[in-house]
Amino acid sequence: MLNHIVIMGRLTRDPELRRTGSGVAVTSFALAVDRDFGKNENGEKETDFIDCVAWRQTGEFVSKYFAKGRMAVVSGRLQIRNWTDKDGNKRRTAEVIADNVYFGDSKREGEAGYAAPAAPSFGGYSAPSAPASDFAMLADDDAQLPF
Repeated sequence: MLNHIVIMGRLTRDPELRRTGSGVAVTSFALAVDRDFGKNENGEKETDFIDCVAWRQTGEFVSKYFAKGRMAVVSGRLQIRNWTDKDGNKRRTAEVIADNVYFGDSKREGEAGYAAPAAPSFGGYSAPSAPASDFAMLADDDAQLPF
């Protein structure tokens, strides 16, 4: 039998790191995942909000490097958990148990350590910045090429 899920979305809140009685790290977070198909009556894509749980080192990693709004790719398994609410009603919750969590985007401007990408440079030759359109005229002079 196979139970493997991969989802990509943005964190809806900052991850919440807790520890079990024996000190094992467990982090809970939720992802907003856009559906690839269909739109609602306003013409907007529909979004699913998926609860995720990461244990041990993965949980510590998520709590340290991810925050609300950050894009994440989660690989793990789907788990259905039964529980009883405070009124005694039986409830079911679906959540993704994350085995691996990856960055789905690069650091955004304004975050610590962010540096805007520079134009590549080859032996003193710098790539020209792109004009307003997607196309640029190239000169027939190959003398400046690094190869």
